Amino acid sequence: MSAPAPSSLAIVDAEPLPRQDEVLTPAALAFVAELHRRFTPRRDELLARRGERRAEIARTSTLDFLPETAAVRADDSWKVAPAPAALNDRRVEITGPTDRKMTINALNSGARVWLADFEDASAPTWENVILGQLNLIDAYNRAIDFTDPKSGKSYALRPADELATVVTRPRGWHLNERHLQLDGTPVPGALVDFGLYFFHNAQRLIDLGKGPYFYLPKTESHLEARLWNDIFVFAQDYTGIPQGTVRATVLIETITAAYEMEEILYELRDHASGLNAGRWDYLFSIVKNFRDGGSKFVLPDRNAVTMTAPFMRAYTELLVRTCHKRGAHAIGGMAAFIPSRRDAEVNKVAFEKVKADKDREAHDGFDGSWVAHPDLVPIAMASFDAVLGEKPNQKERLREDVSVAAGDLIAIDTLHAKPTYDGLRNAVAVGIRYIEAWLRGMGAVAIFNLMEDAATAEISRSQIWQWINADVVFENGEHATTDLARKVAAEELAAIRAETGDEAFAAGKWQQAHDLLLQVSLDQDYADFLTLPAYEQLR
Repeated sequence: MSAPAPSSLAIVDAEPLPRQDEVLTPAALAFVAELHRRFTPRRDELLARRGERRAEIARTSTLDFLPETAAVRADDSWKVAPAPAALNDRRVEITGPTDRKMTINALNSGARVWLADFEDASAPTWENVILGQLNLIDAYNRAIDFTDPKSGKSYALRPADELATVVTRPRGWHLNERHLQLDGTPVPGALVDFGLYFFHNAQRLIDLGKGPYFYLPKTESHLEARLWNDIFVFAQDYTGIPQGTVRATVLIETITAAYEMEEILYELRDHASGLNAGRWDYLFSIVKNFRDGGSKFVLPDRNAVTMTAPFMRAYTELLVRTCHKRGAHAIGGMAAFIPSRRDAEVNKVAFEKVKADKDREAHDGFDGSWVAHPDLVPIAMASFDAVLGEKPNQKERLREDVSVAAGDLIAIDTLHAKPTYDGLRNAVAVGIRYIEAWLRGMGAVAIFNLMEDAATAEISRSQIWQWINADVVFENGEHATTDLARKVAAEELAAIRAETGDEAFAAGKWQQAHDLLLQVSLDQDYADFLTLPAYEQLR
């Protein structure tokens, strides 16, 4: 008697979308189902391990480099695979969601790389998940255009040799895709995003002289990198793609991953292309992991924590040294400023800050950096051109002058800045505005001339939570309390109503956003990720 055929993926509680059958083909769904069967149990074990490690940090209030992997760090002989030609020069990368207009604008932006984002810059509505995949397929087939219904302006792709190389970012391990289930169990969003993209585009990209390249978010350990490596090996075998075709850049945006940079590269060494320094999620991770650590771990206002803060400098310099020692690219952080069409003076000041930030990264040894808006591409490009010239990168700069001790990465108390009342107001204002847009399906949102994404909301609500639980006293003498947070949030909601008008206010999701921000900021039971309760409300 033959074995029963494995059950297939079911599309659950999702309105059909135009052309979705081009993405959700039987063969593509079978591939995602196989990824789910093989790898979701390990994903579940690793999520449980995150909880165990967090409990250990709560007990000890410290972190250290792993003794069990000391041999990997001490072995100078290993390197990551050489970069493919399409990923050798990454001096400027633009980030953004995969909607149709952004897909065209990012590819045309003049940046060397586009981070096509299914993660923090994209609210995971069914429409964003599936139509984002379709937009990428259309772009590779040069079958994409867009006409803005408001302005009437049309957008089309430039010649192929002028387009950015795409590096796709799937969702983090913690998020499931509720609309795709196997035997009633949701598939991890990471496997959906990776699986659909890889299945449809790997060979197509090879034919274009590129390949399936990925950014891996929210990684917390080298064991999570090992899981990704095993997925890459399986996927390449399954589709008949040569081993080593996949390339992955890992975001070092959690404090635990900062202690395992070399081990992460080692696990992915046949598929690794670099590491990236992600600022807001990194700060969020520090708050999350050391939230029981007392006053020495209390962060000031988020905008007071610059990349020149001693503990942030230790993190970025260790990242450059680690990458170059192992032959990998070191990619710098985000310039999130959104130029104003009305205020030239605001732009002038902001552009000077962006230039100073990118100059610092280039001189520190980074091989490239991120921007959030096409207008910032030339500024970042000039900073890296001045250092790199005609060279594609500066991996030869080994930064052997850098020496970072374990305690340097968590020396938060080296900062002189303190939390302020205005910082609380800003955290509440940005948090409500961002969550409201996210609940309407927008993951990348311009707020107060900055491009904000889910990491912004995470650091905002984490700082409110931390300041209240650490009994912070602001410069005006007010204590950070739940009552104060509720008062500020009510005032902010009233200001938004006055600003938008009653009709627009009622049409939005403002009250829902206000309530959700307070829930994740004030609950004693700190939610691991704001997007988990938010996803339950996303329709």
